[in-house]
Amino acid sequence: MNKKHNNEQKPALTAGIEEIKEIKHLTPGEKIKKFLVNNMVTILFVILCGIGLRLSGLSMAFYLNDIVNRIARNSFLILALIIPVMAGMGLNFAIVLGAMAGQAAIIFVTHWGFGGPFGILLCALLAAPGALFLGWMTGRLLNRARGKEMITSLILGFFANGVYQLIFLLMIGTIIPMQNEVLVLSSGIGLRTTIDLSDGLRYGLDDIIRTPFPLFVLMFSAVALVVLVVLLVRMRSRQLAVDAPKRKKLIMWSVFTLVLLGWSLMTHFSLSQINLVRVPTFTMLVIAVLCLFNIFIVKTKLGQDFRSVGQDQHIAQVSGINVDRTRIQAIMISTLLAAWGHIIFLQNLGAFSTYGSHEQVGMFASAAILIGGASVSKATVGHAILGAVLFHTLFIVSPLAGRNLMGDAQLGEYFRTFVAYGVIGVSLGLHAWRKLIQSRK
Repeated sequence: MNKKHNNEQKPALTAGIEEIKEIKHLTPGEKIKKFLVNNMVTILFVILCGIGLRLSGLSMAFYLNDIVNRIARNSFLILALIIPVMAGMGLNFAIVLGAMAGQAAIIFVTHWGFGGPFGILLCALLAAPGALFLGWMTGRLLNRARGKEMITSLILGFFANGVYQLIFLLMIGTIIPMQNEVLVLSSGIGLRTTIDLSDGLRYGLDDIIRTPFPLFVLMFSAVALVVLVVLLVRMRSRQLAVDAPKRKKLIMWSVFTLVLLGWSLMTHFSLSQINLVRVPTFTMLVIAVLCLFNIFIVKTKLGQDFRSVGQDQHIAQVSGINVDRTRIQAIMISTLLAAWGHIIFLQNLGAFSTYGSHEQVGMFASAAILIGGASVSKATVGHAILGAVLFHTLFIVSPLAGRNLMGDAQLGEYFRTFVAYGVIGVSLGLHAWRKLIQSRK
């Protein structure tokens, strides 16, 4: 086993050293050009967010309050996309099926009258079997559509939406007994178009722990600084050439974390309005656990299988990896995480459209992770978090920026819709362009 593990580590180490040699041979101008080409989408949206913030005239406290809620609400769903990308299956638009499983669980738990943290836990447990089954079915389908996984998963989401509406519009009250005047239509068949969670699951996870924003940043930066120092000490003891660029990045992040620590200390003991911003700390902790899961799964045997299948399915098959089963496992994990992510999303909103709130889940999550710098072949936790911040910053500032610039807030709404769909097309086009350049080289 150890010999096999060492053999798997050697190619990665060799690739890392070769990449360092390639970067060292580049001139400063070539390095800048390479950075701009690889990150042009993210740079574009950083500029757009900066301009939008300036034109909107929003106060920092208002912006932070809104962006914190949106990150807590959406990050789990965005992080659910990472593992299928790692396995070479592109952006999994079929997370819509997981969202449907989570939404169905919320409907039944609301009907039974459970609420608070226990209700959220019951939703997660109830959604898991359905999400795993849907993920298994989706994975089997995508194995028959190799090379066309993204368009297949997108169309599958439309088909599954029809089945979902058939169940909750026609079967509720007929085949599935449900007597609830609040949820069911007056005819006794089908659910109402809007479901209110105010008296049950609303903020069931968020209200467990809430802390002021500066205090949250203080705790986060202190923990991050300890982790960075430990990683630096470990790298220093190894003295590997492949660790040199990583060590520089860790030092830069350590300096940034120190600055963040100082800012949070000063702000926490001041009378700034930022202290009024409350962070749903427990929800953020759940998101952090998923981030760690996505990071550490790469170091496991299953994570190595995902990467091998994503790089070359034929070589993975020759190496003894069951490619079909590995791809199905990736989709099953993604679908399960999407179900739980949608539960977090809806408990934060407090109300949702029974037949429409799940429809754009895959589109918005994919747009966000692409804005963060991911592609259909590479996605990391950093891409997901950065994408969540940039994407939802545009959602916050664009209506006000459109009103202040053009006198019409509706222009900002049009721009938000354009961004959600346009960034996916632009990113896919850039990915195809990079592959063309690499093939020519």
